[in-house]
Order: sequence, then structure tokens, then C-alpha cells
Amino acid sequence: MKKLIILFCVFAFVKGYAQTGQDDTKVYKKRVLETTEVDFLTSYYSQDGDNAAVTGGVGTEELTDVTGTFVVSIPLNDDDVLTIDAGISAYTSASSSNIDPFDDGPADPFQASSGGASSSDAWANLTGSYSHSSDDRNDIWSAKLAISSEYDYFSVGVGGTYSKLFNEKNTEVSVSGNVYLDTWNPIYPTELRPFGAEGNGLSDRLFTQNTITGNTDYNPRFSEFDSKGRNSYSLGFGFSQILHKNLQGSLALDFVQQDGLLSTPFQRVYFGDVADSFIDDFQLADAVERLPDSRFKVAAGGRLNWYINEVLTVRTFYRYYFDDWGINSHTASIELPIKITNKFTLYPSYRYYNQTAADYFNPYEGALSTDAFYTSDYDLSEYSANQYGFGVSYTDIFTKAHIWNYGLKSIDLKFYQYDRDTTFSSSIITAGFKFVLD
Repeated sequence: MKKLIILFCVFAFVKGYAQTGQDDTKVYKKRVLETTEVDFLTSYYSQDGDNAAVTGGVGTEELTDVTGTFVVSIPLNDDDVLTIDAGISAYTSASSSNIDPFDDGPADPFQASSGGASSSDAWANLTGSYSHSSDDRNDIWSAKLAISSEYDYFSVGVGGTYSKLFNEKNTEVSVSGNVYLDTWNPIYPTELRPFGAEGNGLSDRLFTQNTITGNTDYNPRFSEFDSKGRNSYSLGFGFSQILHKNLQGSLALDFVQQDGLLSTPFQRVYFGDVADSFIDDFQLADAVERLPDSRFKVAAGGRLNWYINEVLTVRTFYRYYFDDWGINSHTASIELPIKITNKFTLYPSYRYYNQTAADYFNPYEGALSTDAFYTSDYDLSEYSANQYGFGVSYTDIFTKAHIWNYGLKSIDLKFYQYDRDTTFSSSIITAGFKFVLD
């Protein structure tokens, strides 16, 4: 009996210990984001060309832009991350200065107007996003709210994304949706404003203090836009698959519907069947751009990334796009990250793009006064473009360099040169700095 009692006690102790051990065992769960991260992004952009939409398809397209953006990602707990994205973009534009070309000195579409209020401005954006990951990290959803503003428009956007991983995280599917509600403050070319609802036509001081040459009976086709709103709705689907330990592919399908004021109010159009009128060397607008109040866009594309070895990776991309304005386009790109040391990686890249013209595009004086819709914006013309890029990335997983309590994790520097088969060309230098909280 004594042996039975001892055996019973030992059994009870072991069982109780086992149960206590099971109750105290916690499944380890890696945090989605270990610590607060801060990214500072900046860029300098410049462009030039001879087909400015502001001056009806002729004139300078010179523009420079400087941006600065802070992105702060904060882990709220193991599963949730809050991200704040705040940025500002300041530009100077010889093209947009010619919205009012008559304010200082002889007017010329190929020269900037030195006193134009629209020759420079700033665009500001603030976006907040929240993401949540399930315990097994197979379900991820996020939501965002964005606000942006510029001198002639204000925008509010909301959106969300849901991603599902399965097949041991080798497969991912996602769906996303966004809504942007924009409000225009229409700015019209200065010579057309006297012909608006409250204008006094040729009696305006612009015409009484300047001499009209060419067709002196200047009578533009102009009325102010009724709508000042533009709404954009997008829906996107994504699929990603690890095809091999060294090969990953993804597919994307996106739909966009836009409604409202899709014309740019300050972009001039010159008709081929209307006699030309001038002040100085500047041709007076026959009308402003008129485009349909709806547009439906579809884009389908894919990526294929091939890890060849520890030194070289190949990243490829292709996308086909079309819309109901008549534009069809193809985009293809390749990037070849080359890891030269444990800390430094080089990024040579190339991108090719071509598109057909929109149904409503006409070059300078190509549209007729009887047309319902018209534009001379060369972004809607037929063209091909090549972009060459090169970048270098520095990564320090030990974050030895510090600023206050933040360690420098990486630095990215990139340069891109973009050239169309028209006169347009541009270049951009970008820099990115990532810091992590120690």
C-alpha cells in the first residue's frame, strides 16, 4: 500500500508539473516591426522641352522641383504598425509662369514670365496608415488617410489593403482599394479671364494697355468649367508566388475610374481654323483644354525576380495599360542589383515606355473650333521614352553610425535620365536615409 501511495504521489506531481509547464508555455511571435524606423527621402528633379501644354503645345517646359519627405513607422505592439508620411515639394516652372505672361516685359512662350504668381509653388502631403498582422502573419490588412494641397487644388484620399499568405508563405494574394476626392481652384490663362462670366471682354485693361496684332478681332471660345471636383476610384488585385528558392514572380491588375473636372484649366489650345492673335510675341489662346468628364483605366503587369548568386540579382517588370481615351501603352524595365561588398550594392537599370495618342490630342493648331474635346498636352501624345538609371546602396545591419538615439541603417542614392523621342527630357537625383531607434 505504501508503494502505491508513493507511486500515486509521484504521478500526481509529474502530471501537475506538466500541466503547469503547459500553462506557462508561450508561443514565440516575432514582432512585425522591431523598433521605430525613420526614413528621410529627398530628390532634385529638372526637365526641359519645347512642347509646353500651358502655351498650347509650343514653348518652354523648363521646371525644377525639390522634395523632402519624412516617413516614420512606429510599432504599436507585436502586430500593429502606425506609419506617418509627411512631405513637401517646392518647384519653379517657366512653363506655368506663362499662365500670366503679360505681367512683366515682352511676352514670349519660350521665356519664363518673371513676375508670374504661378511660376513657383509648394505641394504638401500628409498620409497616415495603420496595418495589422495576424498571429501567424498570414493575414495582413491596412488602412490609410491622405491629405494633399497645392495652390490650385486640395485632395483627400482614403484606402485599404488586405493580403493573404498561404502555402507556407510561398503564395500571396492581395486586394486594395482607394478613393481620392479632389477640389480644383480653377486658374485660367490671363487673356481668357475677361471673357468669363464677370469679365468685360476687349474692354479689359489687358487689351486697352497692350496692342493686339494679327487678328485684332480677338474672340476666344471660352466658358468657365461648371464642375470643380474630381473623384478617383481604384481597385487593385495582386498575386505573388515563390517559384523556386531563387525565383519569385508576381502579377498585378488595376482598375481606375475618374469622374469630374479632368481638364487642366490653365492649358491653352490653338485652333487651326481661327486666325492668330498676339500681344508681343505671345499668341493669345483660342480656348483651354477640354476633355471628357470621365476616364476608365486598366493596367495589367508582372514582375520576375531572379536571384542568380550572392553578387547578382535580376529584377524585371512589364505592364500593359489602356484607357477609354484611346491610349495604349507598354512599359518594360530591368534592374540588376550587384552586391560588391557586404555593405555596398550597385543598381544599374533601364526602362522603356511607349504609348499611342489620346483621341483628343492635337499638336499646336491641330484642333478645330468645331471639335467637342481637344488638348495639346504632349503627355497625351504618341511617344516613346527611354530611362537610364544608376544607384548605390549602403547597408549597416549593426547601425554603428548614430544621430541622437537613432542608428543609421541604410543610405540609397540614385540617378535617372529620362528622354522622349520628342524634345522632352528630364533627370532626377534621389537620396534616402533609414534610421532605427536603438
